[in-house]
Order: sequence, then C-alpha cells, then structure tokens
Amino acid sequence: MNPRFAIALFLAGLLSLGGIVVGLLGRSADEPEAAGRQFEGSVLPPGVRAPDFALQNQDGETIRTSDLRGRPAVVTFMYTNCEDTCPPQAQQIKGAMDELGHDVPAIAVAVDPPDDTARSARRFLIENRMTGRLDFVLGRREELEPVWRGFHTRGKTATADHQGRITLLDARGHQRVSFPIDQATPTRIAHDLRLLEAETERG
Repeated sequence: MNPRFAIALFLAGLLSLGGIVVGLLGRSADEPEAAGRQFEGSVLPPGVRAPDFALQNQDGETIRTSDLRGRPAVVTFMYTNCEDTCPPQAQQIKGAMDELGHDVPAIAVAVDPPDDTARSARRFLIENRMTGRLDFVLGRREELEPVWRGFHTRGKTATADHQGRITLLDARGHQRVSFPIDQATPTRIAHDLRLLEAETERG
C-alpha cells in the first residue's frame, strides 16, 4: 500500500473518532436519557398513570393519588405483620431518602386486609423508624384490589404471598421505574429519584 495513502486513512480515522467523542461529550445534560437507559430500575412503558384512589392511612387521614403528583414519589406494597421482606423494603426506602438528602412522598399500599389495621400499621412504622416518612394506605380488599391491579401486582392470600415491588412515579403521576425487591438498594432508588427530580426541574 502507498505509504501516503495509509497515512491519509489513519488521519481520517482519527478525525472520525474525534468527532464521535466530541459529539458524546457535547450532548446536553438536558436531553432525555435514550429509552431510560440511565435508570437503575426497570423502565416502565410510557404514559402509565398511577390508579386513582382515596384511602385512609394509619392515622385516619385520607391519601389521594393527587397527593403523589408534583414531585417524584415512591409506592410499594407491604403488609403490617410481615417479618421477612417488608421490613428490609421499608429500610431500602428510608435509606434512599437518607441518600437523597430529603424525603419524597412515599406510600405502602396494604396487601393483607383485614389484618392490616391502623394500629398494626402504626406499630410497623414505629418499629421500622418510618413514622412521618411513609404512609400505610389501608382499606377493604374491594377498595385495594383496583390499586393493586393498577400497579400490576396482587394482594396476599391464604395460598400466595404478595408481589414485593417498589415503583417510582414522576411528577405527573406516571409509573416510570420499577424495582423487584431483590434488585432494589437505597443507592439505586436514590439514583433514579434524582433523575426524576432533574426531569421535574427541566419541566
């Protein structure tokens, strides 16, 4: 091969590579993540809203879907007498908010009515040091089942346990990211909440 031709090919390759690097580095931080690839959790289909509900929490206060809009929020599913997966679940959310440096709206939808009562929910929150940071949403099975379905999960039955999962909502109330319990960590949850907060700030 002609030495001059070989040198020209080499220089052309360098210029091409340089252009790619500049393009990647120059991408605006305001551009959305391609297909959500920067989220740590599983990205959900676009436009799936959280189901509408108006249910009481452990203190008898009404919690509505609209209370979760305006900023990112956390939704999970637990039962108050759970001793295996639910306490670590609560600690993952607590740890995520600690890493984030501030609290976000967070609810645990009860999955074991009628055993999930206001009293047992308050006890669970006290034992897990989540009082004031997590609301337990309670109700009859017929009230809770539409919420479970809206989040594509199920309640606890005599023959099957509930499906443990943590879902993150964006400021519009859309379900954006989901973590199976065995894949959730405080750091991963906090990371994805930061991305959702950055989206909110960009409008």
